[in-house]
Amino acid sequence: MPSTPSRSAALAHGHTPGASAHTPRRRHPDQPRPAAPPTAAPAAPRRSGPALVASLLGFTVITIDVSAVNIALPAIRSSLDGGMAGLQWVVDAYTLMFAALMLSAGALADRAGARRAYAWGVALFTLASLGCALAPGIGVLVTTRVAQGGAAAVVMPASLALVRQAYEDARERARAIALWTVGGSVAMAAGPVLGGLLTDWAGWRAVFLLNLPVGAVILALLVRVPRSPRRPAALDGVGQLTAVLALAGLAFAVIEGGHRGWTSGPVLAAAALAVASGYAFCAVEARHRQPMVPLAMLRDREVAVPLAVGFAVNAAFYGGIFLLGLYYQQLRGMSGIVAGLMFVPMSAVVTATNLVSPRLAERIGRRPVIVAGQVVFITAMLAMLPLAAHTPVWLVLVLLLPLSIGGALVVPALTALLMDAVPRERAGTASGLLNSFRQTGGALAVALFGSLLSGPGGGFSLPGMRTGLLAVAALLLATAALSRLLLRRG
Repeated sequence: MPSTPSRSAALAHGHTPGASAHTPRRRHPDQPRPAAPPTAAPAAPRRSGPALVASLLGFTVITIDVSAVNIALPAIRSSLDGGMAGLQWVVDAYTLMFAALMLSAGALADRAGARRAYAWGVALFTLASLGCALAPGIGVLVTTRVAQGGAAAVVMPASLALVRQAYEDARERARAIALWTVGGSVAMAAGPVLGGLLTDWAGWRAVFLLNLPVGAVILALLVRVPRSPRRPAALDGVGQLTAVLALAGLAFAVIEGGHRGWTSGPVLAAAALAVASGYAFCAVEARHRQPMVPLAMLRDREVAVPLAVGFAVNAAFYGGIFLLGLYYQQLRGMSGIVAGLMFVPMSAVVTATNLVSPRLAERIGRRPVIVAGQVVFITAMLAMLPLAAHTPVWLVLVLLLPLSIGGALVVPALTALLMDAVPRERAGTASGLLNSFRQTGGALAVALFGSLLSGPGGGFSLPGMRTGLLAVAALLLATAALSRLLLRRG
């Protein structure tokens, strides 16, 4: 606005472009006033708005898909005749591909540009969701879930990189990232409610059909987002293959070990494949000129500790949602909609805590918030130990409050801490690493709980549930200690 009066004054005095030679010298210094920067500055919020909304919607829909499907599992088992191992693969086929391909997807977001990579991922995720909804059997459903997970792997880091690139100001960027993480946490908590409603009212296929209109809206929003800058980034096919084999072998060993026996030939072979592939992955990345996972980043404690914490936090949350969905329906005999409604208080607490977490981190520092969130998660695991078939419903809801609070405290501070620890051009790679570790933790927790929960005749095993809860609590205790000792005060 200040430039407009200057232009008007110049024209009023006859200062047209063609008359510049006749302009008195004492007036000449006034001409630079209507410069471009003052008028260009207000355009940034208009450009960043569609980017933030599109990123938030994508992150929300790929997160809802995880927790909503957990509530639909009993209906899927009844419809497609899948056992407990089949249900575990329905969940883990998605999360494992999500975790493994996110390593390359971060580099893809840097190389192709966040907007283009994001559009590709959303389009593929929408088509794969349609395939899931039309699946005639458990094998086809698992296959299309693999495609969904691969697409989600592209969406996740590209969405965060899109937010990172849309906001130059550090404070505005922190608030945008906080909104992004709030959307994901709320989606994870609200997913069971939505999954229960859709499953009981329209069938489990509706859980996947919901993704179609959301995908269309995201693609429409991306038209208004400016092109993202590109950065040369190598796509390491050998490294990616070894990462997929390592995670697949590990998941197979954990899932099938509970059903075939931990010393059975296929389980031991899968474990050996996981170890060999993991070693090969590290060797390939160490020798590659442009590794998709720079091993030097992992030696930085400001990167390594958040990755470990992300693994443990998702193991607790994903494992808890998986466990509770089966507990409500298999052990207590609740319908899908009632089981989903049991998560409503949890959703409300997650939303409220997510709004408080960034402000709390600004006031007392990120490290204390991250440590406190893990301690709350440990409390959640221990609080669920007394759950039984006839535990009063009100007591179940009270015992689940720590599960609602823990992740909502940790994730916003953890994400912001990692984004500040890496240069801007590494935002996609860092985001891919964080979310790969988080998804791997969730996938392995589902594999562990599924193996332990399967009792005689396919029933729900309370002793197995308690063993899994104690194992996750021990993991959280270790990462909380690391956070306390190694992270600088944020």
